[in-house]
Amino acid sequence: MSQARLLRVHFWSALVATALLLVAPCVKAHSCHEVKTAFQLRHIGPLKWVPEAPGTDADLQICKHQGPTCCTRKMEESYQAAVRRETLQNIRSYSFELKYLIMGHATSFQDTFQSLVSFAMNHTLALFDTAYQPLAQDARPPVAGLFGDLALFLQGGAVTAEGAVARFFDELFPPVYGRLLTPGSPPPVAQRAECLRATRRDLSPFGPHPQALAAELERALRAGRALSRALAAGTEALNATESAPLSRECGRALVRMQYCPHCRGLTLVRPCAGYCLNVMRGCLAGLSELDAPWRRYVAVLEGLTGALAGAHDLELALLGIRDQVNEAILYTQLHGPRISATVDKVCGQNSEASSAASTSQPPPATSSLPPPNPRHEAPLDRLAHLKREFMSYIQRYRTFFATLPEMLCETEMVDEFWTCWNGEEVVESYSGRVVGSGLQAQKLNPEIKVRSADPVLLELKEKLELFNQEMVGEATLVRSSGVWLEAGSGVPDASGECDDEDGCQGSGFNAAAEDEDDIDTFHSKGTSRRKDPPLESPRRPPTVRIPSGNSDAPHTIAPTSMLLLLAATLFMLVSQMQCHLL
Repeated sequence: MSQARLLRVHFWSALVATALLLVAPCVKAHSCHEVKTAFQLRHIGPLKWVPEAPGTDADLQICKHQGPTCCTRKMEESYQAAVRRETLQNIRSYSFELKYLIMGHATSFQDTFQSLVSFAMNHTLALFDTAYQPLAQDARPPVAGLFGDLALFLQGGAVTAEGAVARFFDELFPPVYGRLLTPGSPPPVAQRAECLRATRRDLSPFGPHPQALAAELERALRAGRALSRALAAGTEALNATESAPLSRECGRALVRMQYCPHCRGLTLVRPCAGYCLNVMRGCLAGLSELDAPWRRYVAVLEGLTGALAGAHDLELALLGIRDQVNEAILYTQLHGPRISATVDKVCGQNSEASSAASTSQPPPATSSLPPPNPRHEAPLDRLAHLKREFMSYIQRYRTFFATLPEMLCETEMVDEFWTCWNGEEVVESYSGRVVGSGLQAQKLNPEIKVRSADPVLLELKEKLELFNQEMVGEATLVRSSGVWLEAGSGVPDASGECDDEDGCQGSGFNAAAEDEDDIDTFHSKGTSRRKDPPLESPRRPPTVRIPSGNSDAPHTIAPTSMLLLLAATLFMLVSQMQCHLL
């Protein structure tokens, strides 16, 4: 017997054996054993609620049908609780990667900012330790206060760069005046020191350097501050989506899709693709409304991270504080006589310092500034790498809320090559209209009635839109990276409809895959990478290759055999359904 004929014999023998195995349970037609097993495996509720044999229950509200059923009213209630729990858990599992990405990078950005601030502070303190040793001890508190305020500013605190710089020079002026302009004099008393601080802004002893430093820091640090606020806003948005409840209509539709087949003993049948999309898009209509503001939010993040690498680079601005402070002190020394005369008029002459000033002149101004120690170079590449890494990930999630229904359906849908559940019965394909995403599109949803979005989600949408508008106001930040946000920019209309089985192309998972082929997790935190497969159209039957010593050509199953296989499979499924309903 040839190998090809032997293969056909084995093929039909296996088919007949499979048919017998599937039809054999008909001897136990009056049993709900499979339903009870599924009820137990999914931890839905007490097994005592599942009947031993099919019966009738007039109290059923969702899974009504003609004929015997393995469901009771208490089982329906348990199914509703279970399906809500499972759906929310699935939503959290998909949003976890995105939230972890934002939260993880928010922490990384703050750690990097703090590292840069600490390095710049030590860089500035080294100036006083080397070039202005008489000021070294007195300058430490003002320097620490300046960089503490700048760190708080980067975190989004209620401080300004201008105010931080002004306070720094207010505190620095008394020791500079006492140690450099009037050397040898005793430290000024508290009253005189307070007068020096109060008159510093009017006296302007440091020239234009405080204003220049404040302006530079305001420009350079504003992007970092806005990015911190944006990451916090994104985390808040994702936390709100995870806690948003599912409506009553959604719970009933989910039970009808996932558990009503169990009532007929069909524990293995899965929902049709288009049917699942309609149910999920109806349930998540409120979340889909976040698609437009979320896309703009991702564009805001792109603009802010790009601004960090713009002309007013954050790292260079922080490191430049040392040079600005040095120039400010040199200016004070150069204009020492004028400053001293004005101080004596405003704050009064220091009697103890007058005698010392007659015999001691201020040291000549010098611009000799020791170079920074090369062993302590700032990690300038760290922030640039972090910016590139973050944007490479966050851009892949810009369609997250639009494609969430498709992602949830991926684990529920069956290939359209097989039969599936349409909410009422087992069919070859779903014949209903597949609507698009968003509230407007759900008016024509045949599977679920959507009246309005959850108030929590509506409030979240308004917050995101308001935040985006505030960031658009930061024109210099957005334009610095070549990104300009306008109303509706980059946001396609999500309220359209479609009749195809796979759903709207504009709002499907494939739309998100046009730019990126996969969704990676934040691997720097040690998580694994994963690839979310897009919704696919049914594939052709696979080619069966038969090893042969004489030929390597592939042999495919004949069309007639394939038709018989399909008919036999359909017969087996129908026979199994009839067995459970006898």
